[in-house]
Amino acid sequence: MSFFKKIFSSEKKQTLDKGLEKSKTNFFSKLTKAVAGKSKVDDEVLDNLEEILVSSDVGVNTTLKIITRIEKRVAEDKFLGTDELNQILREEIAGLLSEIDAGEATEFVIPINSKPYVLMVVGVNGVGKTTTIGKLAFQFKKAGFKVVLGAADTFRAAAIDQLQIWADRVGVPIVRQNMGSDPASVAFDTLQSAVAQNADIVIIDTAGRLHNKINLMNELTKVKRVMQKVVADAPHDVLLVLDGSTGQNAFEQAKQFTVATEVTSLAVTKLDGTAKGGVVIGISDQFKIPVKYIGVGEGIEDLQVFNKYEFVDSFFK
Repeated sequence: MSFFKKIFSSEKKQTLDKGLEKSKTNFFSKLTKAVAGKSKVDDEVLDNLEEILVSSDVGVNTTLKIITRIEKRVAEDKFLGTDELNQILREEIAGLLSEIDAGEATEFVIPINSKPYVLMVVGVNGVGKTTTIGKLAFQFKKAGFKVVLGAADTFRAAAIDQLQIWADRVGVPIVRQNMGSDPASVAFDTLQSAVAQNADIVIIDTAGRLHNKINLMNELTKVKRVMQKVVADAPHDVLLVLDGSTGQNAFEQAKQFTVATEVTSLAVTKLDGTAKGGVVIGISDQFKIPVKYIGVGEGIEDLQVFNKYEFVDSFFK
């Protein structure tokens, strides 16, 4: 199918293949058992496949869509061999994701009509939020952009210090205040500093707690309002970071955060340490919020732009 053309460099593709190894091995060991002794795709194989997709954290709704698409292929082809199932799965999941108007980028880019481009990052503590910001700063700087970080997650001293370590490591300026400072004040100072420095991109780290949605909602709304005093249409992107290794819990966090604030893109981290990589397929399909980035390793280079075709190609290779 024309979906699967060479998009990434071979080095990036190898990293993606390696990062999805656990998910792929887990999925195919189950699939092999499901089709053992079967020569054609019948109702029993489809029932088993449905169970495998759900247990791989693809999600019930997305799984049902995939099964429906495969049932249609079975009805059309009359005799569909189980040895073809892998290729069919690959094609139908790519086809499903191709209906989503996102996941086609291959490089770290930003729209050229917004300067500075303001990216506000949200997510609960422990999902890899600050690490993702650091790796994003590295990738954007490497792409030739001038980046400024803002440490507006002032609830935890560790969050500020961790972001400082990343800023030093990447070699980009950071605006910070003391723990307990007003997050909106930090965001305001960061944008003023970025404008003065003629920066291309501002990445703002924000609160990582969800136990009180109303407080979180109020805080994020205030941060946005104060930023708009400096950059009228800020933020240009609200990126929610999700831990892929939590599987269905990532779905729940996505639901909670989309209630608390307007999330415009997603990053799914820690895919290399888990067999739950299918969650990316489900989240892409269910939330209609583009997955922009995926974390497939601990290295600074191991945050990748999410490309749905390369992802499916690696998953079903």
